[in-house]
Amino acid sequence: MVKDSIKVSEFAPVEARRTPLAAEIKSGTVLDRIVEARRAAIAHRKKSVPETVLRFGAKQALPVRDFGAALGRDSLNVIAELKKASPSRGLIRADFDPVALAKSLEIAGAAVISVLTEEEFFQGDLKHMRDVRAAVGLPVLRKDFIVDPWQVWEARATNADSFLLIVAALDVARLGELLALGRELGMEPLVEVHTREELSRALAVGARILGVNNRNLRTLEVRVGTSYELIEAIPEECIAVCESGLRTHGDLTRLRDAGFDAFLIGEHLMSQPDPAAALQVLLGS
Repeated sequence: MVKDSIKVSEFAPVEARRTPLAAEIKSGTVLDRIVEARRAAIAHRKKSVPETVLRFGAKQALPVRDFGAALGRDSLNVIAELKKASPSRGLIRADFDPVALAKSLEIAGAAVISVLTEEEFFQGDLKHMRDVRAAVGLPVLRKDFIVDPWQVWEARATNADSFLLIVAALDVARLGELLALGRELGMEPLVEVHTREELSRALAVGARILGVNNRNLRTLEVRVGTSYELIEAIPEECIAVCESGLRTHGDLTRLRDAGFDAFLIGEHLMSQPDPAAALQVLLGS
């Protein structure tokens, strides 16, 4: 459902509605509102955790696991996402135990675990990602709205193996800066696009792992046709990841035949009584 004109109180998770930052967001699209809140949160957190502390933490972090290699296998490679809530659905999973979920999804055949760390709108937590990374042997993606180098240092300092960059939330200069910093720290980011123009910008800065999100983050509308329209413009040497709106084994096999190497699936798994069993069904196992 298109939600261009909805108010924050209509799409923020219940717990987030009581936060001061959420209350301060007054205008713009859904993506604009989340990014505005994220910038405010970062500014606050920088006061207590300066970048020098994170740089030290990054030096002490565990070695990076190969995110790209995990997605490039000759199989149905699923990035299984741990997501407690979302702006479009509100609370998705009440019994949310990140470590238990991650362990079961690893056994079920996930290639990568993605963990939402944005607090206000997704009820995520950086601690969830850190705990999951310690509990599984798979690469772990930090899923967040990353707009500042400080967050990239924070991701590596908490043992993330990769992180998300949303082209719609960044200008080209900042996109290139964050991409380069990730590589400097050994993390190849997942660069997410929604349109042909965003894909062109991602390729212009040298993105190697490209995610096509079928959910328009400005409206929350999901249209899987977006992936079919953009895959032909993704170079063969890049890893192509399809995101959002995937619910069946057939969805995955058709998109793999179209050229996608991997699939990011969160809401569908998190809304099932047994996410691990649901993943096995998706994989056809």
